[in-house]
Amino acid sequence: MGEPEQIVFVIDDDPAMREALDSLLRSVGLDVRCFGSVAEFLGAPRPDAPSCLVLDVRLPGKSGMDFQKEFARSETPLPVIIMTGHGDIAMSVQAMKTGAVDFLPKPFREQDLLDAIATALDKDRLRRTQAAELDTLRERLATLSEGEHSVVALVVQGRLNKQIAGDLGVSEITVKVRRARAMRKMQAVSLAELIKMAGKLGI
Repeated sequence: MGEPEQIVFVIDDDPAMREALDSLLRSVGLDVRCFGSVAEFLGAPRPDAPSCLVLDVRLPGKSGMDFQKEFARSETPLPVIIMTGHGDIAMSVQAMKTGAVDFLPKPFREQDLLDAIATALDKDRLRRTQAAELDTLRERLATLSEGEHSVVALVVQGRLNKQIAGDLGVSEITVKVRRARAMRKMQAVSLAELIKMAGKLGI
């Protein structure tokens, strides 16, 4: 059995609400995993697939707002949609500042929730794509020799070959050779693309 295409995680301590959300989201073809508390969610496996979290504010143990703040700082955060029957403007502002995709006061329109979920899943899909691209660039960067890495670091600063040669104490020919090798290893077809890659890598 393969990984699901996308998953919506729901945390709400109200069984009736969980059942209603499970039914709604499955009716539009979404894979849904419902939990009654943060602890249940954290104890469950999280398949490798684009996902988002629909989170109620009032929960047993840790509140949804506290968990959202902690979750946003974790290594594997998901886009979060906050829902509550007891929200106010201050709570809404706090949730959005912490990165929530949307803040939905209960009762909310089903379409509003579905729209927020679509946005959240797109956001997670983009994050995963960017993370995969960055992993690929890091793998290419790791193939560069120390000398090639030094040349790239100076090239992206706008230094000319002659200047780089002076900076590194090598010949201009050596700089050209290292630069060509680095471009090939990074699979950069132009200087502009190499600079763009370097920016993503924090060089």
